[in-house]
Amino acid sequence: MEALLPFKGQYFERNGLKQHYLNQGQGEPVVMVHGNPSWCYYYRNLVEALQSDHQCIVPDHIGCGLSDKPDDMDYDYTLENRINDLDALLDHLDIKENITLVVHDWGGMIGMGYAARHPERIKRLVILNTAAFHLPQDKMLPIPLWICRNTLLGTLLVRGFNAFSSIASYVGVKRKPMSKEVREAFVAPFNSWKNRISTLRFVQDIPLSPEDRNYQLVSDIASSLSQFSETPALVCWGLKDFVFDKYFLEQWKQRLPQAQFNEFADCGHYILEDASDEVISLVKSFILEPSVDCVLKRRKMADSKA
Repeated sequence: MEALLPFKGQYFERNGLKQHYLNQGQGEPVVMVHGNPSWCYYYRNLVEALQSDHQCIVPDHIGCGLSDKPDDMDYDYTLENRINDLDALLDHLDIKENITLVVHDWGGMIGMGYAARHPERIKRLVILNTAAFHLPQDKMLPIPLWICRNTLLGTLLVRGFNAFSSIASYVGVKRKPMSKEVREAFVAPFNSWKNRISTLRFVQDIPLSPEDRNYQLVSDIASSLSQFSETPALVCWGLKDFVFDKYFLEQWKQRLPQAQFNEFADCGHYILEDASDEVISLVKSFILEPSVDCVLKRRKMADSKA
């Protein structure tokens, strides 16, 4: 699978498990956090575009991509552990300031969980069809996700037939279908019952009620978003995403009113595939925007006066 990436990855060993990540370029760090069912391959074009001026850090979550895929005895597939993994990796790389955080899908919850712990490290946010809060009040969990989360049939479909990853590679894009090569790359890491454990556990870990594990953690992450009300943020959103739809987008508009919002009416969940050139151009312009440094200077002055 290494041949699928245009970059040579590295490995971070922690608690007996190897986590694969990309570490490309030099300069201020851009940390890109993928979701489910995906891996660092999703960010390949953005890394290519930014690596000349920035240090691009892109981890594969445990169970995803080229990282180890342990069973439940050796790893607890839960949101808290995902945040811990990201925290440990960035500490290992000494990435502790001026971070541009790019998040997609479950990466929003993981990345913003990290940001909630270290708000002083975050310089900018780039948000791509994701969430960092509970299911919006007007949004029902889509039936396919409910089946995967709650039924034995869902387990069979996800782990036995790779239905989640395979179907996502088709329905996750709307403007233009993925090429056969790209589609196969997206699903390549999830090539056996054993290697599809993370795909299922991500869905099963969605907290819907206070009795669910991680419900309070998601509540805490959602509450933390007020800390980023002045943090420069760019939101690029595919409006044809049947999961992260207009209801999630509206939540971001309420929580980050200062953000630059870019809506793509003909695009779906995998916005970096559907509108790659446009989104990458927006991200590059956003990162180079001088107003970001002005905001940070004002914030430091306010903190010193306090």
